Order: sequence, then C-alpha cells, then structure tokens
Amino acid sequence: MSSASALLSRLKPDNFTLALLSTVAIASVLPCTGQTAVVFGDITTFAIGLLFFLHGAKLSREAIVAGLTHWRLHLLVLACTFVLFPILGLALKPVALAVLTPDLYLGLLFLCMLPSTVQSSIAMTAMGRGNVPAAICSASASNFLGIFITPLLVGAFIVQGQAGRSSLDAVLAIVLQLLVPFIAGQVCRRWIGAWVDRHKPMLKYVDQGSILLVVYTAFSEAVSEGLWHKLSPQLLVTLGLICCVLLAVVLGLSFWASRRLGFSSADEVTIVFCGSKKSLASGVPMAKVLFATSSLGMIILPVMLFHQIQLMVCAVLAQRFARRAD
Repeated sequence: MSSASALLSRLKPDNFTLALLSTVAIASVLPCTGQTAVVFGDITTFAIGLLFFLHGAKLSREAIVAGLTHWRLHLLVLACTFVLFPILGLALKPVALAVLTPDLYLGLLFLCMLPSTVQSSIAMTAMGRGNVPAAICSASASNFLGIFITPLLVGAFIVQGQAGRSSLDAVLAIVLQLLVPFIAGQVCRRWIGAWVDRHKPMLKYVDQGSILLVVYTAFSEAVSEGLWHKLSPQLLVTLGLICCVLLAVVLGLSFWASRRLGFSSADEVTIVFCGSKKSLASGVPMAKVLFATSSLGMIILPVMLFHQIQLMVCAVLAQRFARRAD
C-alpha cells in the first residue's frame, strides 16, 4: 500500500507544472500587449542570461572530469539525443501534419532537437540506482553541446522561413545570450561557487522564474494571435498521444541499445534516463531566440507537454530499476 501511495505521489503534477498551467491561464485572461510586452521581453532576456550564468557557476568541473572517461556511454546518450530523436521527428512528419497544425508539428520537431535535461536526468538516475557521475557528465555535456547543435539542426531541418533566424545567426544569438553568461558563470565559480552550492534550493527559483516569464510572454503573444481558437481539446489530446509514442520508442530503443552494447545495469539506467529526456529549461529560452514571436506559443507547447509526460513515465521506471537493483 505504501509503494502504491508513493507511486501516486510521483504521478501527481509537481508545483512547477501547476505554476506553468497557472501562467498559461493568466496569459489567456490577462495577456501583456504593447509597451508592457516590450518591458516583459527585456526582463525575460535578462532572466535567461542570469539563468545560464548560474548554470555555469553551479557546474562542477570535478564532476565532469570524473565522468569523461566513460566515453562510450556519452556517445550513446548523445546519439539518442541528437540523432535518434530528430530522425523520429522527421519520420513522424506525414502522420503529425495530418492530425496537427503546422506550428504544432514545428514545435514537435524542435522538441526532438533539444538537449537532455540535467536535474531530472541525474535525479532519476540516482533513484534508479544508476551511474550518477556518468549521468552528471553526460547530461551536462548534452546541455553544453546543445547550445551549438540545436540551432544547427533547426537551420538544417526546419522549413525555411519558419525559423526566426538562419542557422549561423541562430548559433551567434545562442552564443551571445546563453553561452557567454554560462562561461562567465564558470569563470566566476572560483569566487561564488561555494555560495551557489550552499543556495542551490533557492536558486532553482531563478530557473523556474525565467521559464515562467518566457511562457507568459509567449502565450500572451499567442493568445493575441488567437491561440485558443486554433487549438481544440482534441488537438491537445492528439499531441499528448504523439509525445507518448515518441517517448516510448526512444525508451525502448535506448534500453535495447544499451543491452546490445554490453553496458552494465547501472550504465543502462543512466543511458535510458539521459538519452530519453528533453530539456524544458534550455528549450524555452532557445525557442525565444530561434523563432518568431508570433508562433512561439504553439512551438513551446509540445516541449511543455513532453516535459510532464517524461517526468511521470520516468518516475515509474526509476521505481522499477530501483527494485531490480535491490
């Protein structure tokens, strides 16, 4: 009975998911427009820079060095993240365009090109008794490389004219807005690293607050463009089902590949969780840089939906892996 209660508690939406839903509701009723939208846009840009500065300050070089030697695991995770996912996204195009709007499919394809999560990948790996140092290194490397790889994939595979910038401009914009603050955080870690490590629970509010700001401004613009007239409940359910199928295929293939390549049980857990996740924390700021604001609400919707689905499914898997380890 206690294990069932624990499982149900894992499946319940967390506070951040509820905050996301509340932000969408507020944007639907009280969207920011005109000069207010400009001010919110400037605040959001600053918050995103602060977010990646703190990510740089939090990232331990020792943890990265500890996991770098496990290069076969990292290559497999990166292949799942930046090769398998985009291939599946492109393969889904005929079906997705038949049942979704073009902007929602664009968001689904963008989702497939994002890096892995950091916090939840590590947390799920730890819960499932996986290789935590390798998870720290692999998820961190995925996020860092995603700053370059994601805009290049967007430029190469998303229909010309849909993305807000060319691939080269997108990389430069990502570098200026995300990578420069990240490197500045790494440089400043020697002075502020101890303070950041002591206040990690407090600093998560910077992460979440910046995402909520982007979601609010994006959905405000989308509501002004008639989002809820274009998006029916049936369309939302269909998008959720496609996200479930996408996640199930990646989980199955990553599990199969880790077994075929002879990885240990602990490494298998790391590969499954790090290779199947997509980062909401990186995806929403990247979408703001890469895409025109008029379509941003529709584009980040698949990312938000997939984020919640992956958390619920991977929580159940982590419990199973933990029981297997016991």
